[in-house]
Amino acid sequence: MPIEILMPALSPTMEEGTLAKWLVKEGDSVVSGDVIAEIETDKATMEFEAVDEGTIGKILIPEGSEGVKVNTPIAVLLEDGETADDLPQGQPGTPSAAQADAGNKAAAPAASAAPAAPAQPTATQSKPAATQEKGAPRIFASPLARRIAATKGLDLKQITGSGPKGRIVKADVEQHTPQHTPQATAMATPAAATLSAPHAPGADQIKAMYDGRDYEEISLNGMRKTIAARLTEAKQSIPHFYLRRDIHLDALLDFRASLNDQLAHRGIKLSVNDFIIKACALALQAVPDANAVWAGDRILKLSPSDVAVAVAIDGGLFTPVLKDADSKSLSALSSEMKDLAGRAKSRKLAPHEYQGGSFAISNLGMFGIDNFDAVINPPHGAILAVGAGVKKPVVQPDGALGVATVMSTTLSVDHRVIDGALGAQLLEQIKNNLENPMAMLA
Repeated sequence: MPIEILMPALSPTMEEGTLAKWLVKEGDSVVSGDVIAEIETDKATMEFEAVDEGTIGKILIPEGSEGVKVNTPIAVLLEDGETADDLPQGQPGTPSAAQADAGNKAAAPAASAAPAAPAQPTATQSKPAATQEKGAPRIFASPLARRIAATKGLDLKQITGSGPKGRIVKADVEQHTPQHTPQATAMATPAAATLSAPHAPGADQIKAMYDGRDYEEISLNGMRKTIAARLTEAKQSIPHFYLRRDIHLDALLDFRASLNDQLAHRGIKLSVNDFIIKACALALQAVPDANAVWAGDRILKLSPSDVAVAVAIDGGLFTPVLKDADSKSLSALSSEMKDLAGRAKSRKLAPHEYQGGSFAISNLGMFGIDNFDAVINPPHGAILAVGAGVKKPVVQPDGALGVATVMSTTLSVDHRVIDGALGAQLLEQIKNNLENPMAMLA
């Protein structure tokens, strides 16, 4: 029987991707492990391997198609002895509406910003898939759908899934309207309706504002779409609060210069950022309750210090994660960070290298930024925004006026995970580590 080749989920959060290139054509024979296509996710271009052997009977989605949903059939594989005549009715002809839509996206970006209508469930998708386990039904839903439902206080049992085999996906949760009781409905008033949040203007409305003005329209790539969606969600759903401290860097700069002189023969040059990574990793061990992430209906408290670091690339950014950063030497952290940053800029990171962690660092000091507030990257519990080290007048311990190199830091904290006093302890520990750098090597 012909086998459908489905759009793969190349990362836990992937919901759609771009079928960048087919490496096979109809009629080609493939075996398990053969690379048959290149798939672009929001973060990287990855090779897609065949998992069965047979002959490519029909390519359903042309290369270059954007916005192809995960689990959408992209090709059909014929087993030994089968021919194109064995394909189900409709398979060799025009693709389904979902497939045609993906092909259309390759030809021209959608002009309207209106949300797509939910997919109509098929006979096998008429209700959420569930299995009986000791009498309790199991609800199939993507991790992102579960997180959004938990944030909105929605019951997944009331949501019909439009994904494969009735799986609940992000669009199902976002488009679900909770059932209100008659009593609650009766209490609603026209005045309350007028207070509802206004919808953002669509692309056509915004373009109309600039009618007659010269501008360039830039289509969003997968990475920019994902950044926009995730940061909008983060700002709307995460209760941020901010803690600020100035950190004196003179002792660290002197210590760094001394270490670099001693490490020069090994070709190692430590950066201030390497010390910041180490300081944050050790602080998470010293304040273990802050080494935690929000997991929808619970908090996960991590044992190792896995620290993510924002790396700017063309068109967006990556946050590669340095795992077990508390137990690694400064030279090891420096080498690993250089490797991750280099591969991030060429989009060669694997998903496990930029997912996870409980804490992130965003350093704009090298761009001359004195201070700023960073947006938390969920599910992290906090992110440290690092500004430039600047010479400033300071009052010395003896009361005399002096000059010191001062770096401004802002800790953005998820109040669901970390309370104010706990966040203050974490930032105090980071400050102590950076102002007493030799102690980090003890």
